[in-house]
Amino acid sequence: MAGDAQELGLFRQITRRDFLNGIAFSAAGACASSLADSLWAAQREFSPESDPDYYPPALTGLRGQHPGSFEEAHRVRDGAYAALARIDVEDAGVHDLVVVGGGISGLASAYFFRQALGANRNVLILDNHDDFGGHAKRNEFHHNGRLYIGYGGTQSIATPFPYSFLAKSLIRELGIEVERYPEFLDRDLYAKFGLRRGVFFDRENFGQDRLIAGAGGLPWPEFFAKAPLSDRARRDLTRVHIDDAPYFAEITAEQRAARLARMSYQDYLVHVVGVTFEAIVFFAGRGGRNNKRMDTMPALEAARNGWPGFKGMQLPPEERFNESSYTFHFPDGGATVARLLVSRLVPDALGNRPHMNGIVLARMPYAKLDRDGLPVRIRLNSTVVNVEHEGAPERSTRVRVAYLRGGKLHVTYARNCILACFNAMIPYIVPTLPEAQKQALHYPVKVPMMYSNIFIRNWHAFVKLGVNAVDAPNLYHTSLSLDFPVSMGDYQCSRTPDDPIVVHMVRNPNKPGLPRRQQHRLGMQELFSTSFEAIELETRRELTRILGAGGFDAASDILAITVNRYPHGYAYTYDTLADPDIPDADRPHMLGRRPFGLIAIANTDSGAAAFMNVAIDEGHRAVQDLLLRHGLK
Repeated sequence: MAGDAQELGLFRQITRRDFLNGIAFSAAGACASSLADSLWAAQREFSPESDPDYYPPALTGLRGQHPGSFEEAHRVRDGAYAALARIDVEDAGVHDLVVVGGGISGLASAYFFRQALGANRNVLILDNHDDFGGHAKRNEFHHNGRLYIGYGGTQSIATPFPYSFLAKSLIRELGIEVERYPEFLDRDLYAKFGLRRGVFFDRENFGQDRLIAGAGGLPWPEFFAKAPLSDRARRDLTRVHIDDAPYFAEITAEQRAARLARMSYQDYLVHVVGVTFEAIVFFAGRGGRNNKRMDTMPALEAARNGWPGFKGMQLPPEERFNESSYTFHFPDGGATVARLLVSRLVPDALGNRPHMNGIVLARMPYAKLDRDGLPVRIRLNSTVVNVEHEGAPERSTRVRVAYLRGGKLHVTYARNCILACFNAMIPYIVPTLPEAQKQALHYPVKVPMMYSNIFIRNWHAFVKLGVNAVDAPNLYHTSLSLDFPVSMGDYQCSRTPDDPIVVHMVRNPNKPGLPRRQQHRLGMQELFSTSFEAIELETRRELTRILGAGGFDAASDILAITVNRYPHGYAYTYDTLADPDIPDADRPHMLGRRPFGLIAIANTDSGAAAFMNVAIDEGHRAVQDLLLRHGLK
């Protein structure tokens, strides 16, 4: 094991700013070493953001829900702050609004609140991470004086259903012109080098490691002829992809849809199409929306989303929204939307209303986000542990918000509070919520996910192997791809194989055979318990297996690794296999998001869909709930 790790470069010096900065700048109470102790003790007041070197986007190692961001939240869950034994600091004054959570929904909530009630309204945003944006995270890499940007979470402004007028309006107000996306994306860059999508067949399941380029481009019989498969599996996979057999021909289209809705895609392939186990393995690690795999994805959903096996089946027509008509990918994904929102809430942070082109290269001045006298203050590294009304919720005039920062328990007060954090945490930080609402908030289990960004010296191996993206359904990361070729303003993407580039790898841990929510719980536990060193070793092994034949050397070609780990990842969405068939109005997210006195709830959990437009819409709805409470709507 040690020899393998050393040969793959695990112990070589690569960019590890997580060690230098991540400890010193971790969240409240997360003092992980004597070095951090001494740094904090030297400060009169805990304020890591004021250090000129404080810049989370440039940190490597474990990011996302990083060490230091969740430990106190887990203590809240375990009852540590059910009663506040002490208060170390009582903040002065009363805020018009306190927002718990600095993701897209929290930032949008603050924006809409001030739009509704005036720019002079005093707002405090608290977040337990060292950066704002929630799942919309920015990763930066520097090499030979040049900046390379990757997305560490939310990939794009995209949705399978139309943006509301309100969400579109906000995107437009932020200066994002989605119709200009073709100007920035070099759609043909990788094709110019002959690169296509590939599939990696692993030796554990197919007898040998082999990468086949051309998935979806080559005729399927030709593609599968190159794969290390038995004759039966090759015939089955070819048949699934090209056969137009009219399964369920004896029943109506509506009856077919109803039957498919109640069986998994795996059961459909095995019991209806009749494919072998070896052929099933080909699909095993492939994920649909929200990490639904073949054993948890309804067959109807697979059919609607174009998965193979349904060519000859007639289903009722479905009104489809063209997702590409409202897609925009910034080099840092959704992080630019968060940065633009911050620039509107704290106008002097990045200058007056920065343009969507110019903001790409802008360095966020974190020290400017939480200063005395600002109408809006964004306070990072602050974990909210308790939110309570003063008096009965229906008659209360203010809310007490307790949070941990720098090991000290702070209390601040607000006339309104929006909880833009995870649904699962709300019952613990608001213990006086009605029990039925607590149960509804506990129902969804967020989708665990991990986006690993591997910054490599060049992409010659990809060119030699003829791929720009690879599905590896049975490996640790189930897919990898070269970064989007997007250039904006003065930022230029990697244009030649000689240039360094970011390789984006995805892992959504699951435990096939278990109910979907249980799979999510186990995946969450796995991500929390896996060290960066273990992830790095698996990553180096995987890249070597897939790209080694193209000359890739993990020890020398990897310049930096950033693992964006989200044990509590995307919002849970309902499906016809795992969830009861009840009216939308009775769904848990609808019951869970009910306002409680001066407290409203805004997050993608409360919209039961993990999309940026949902985060925006839910932020607006929460503000409307508060306005109704005050009779201002």
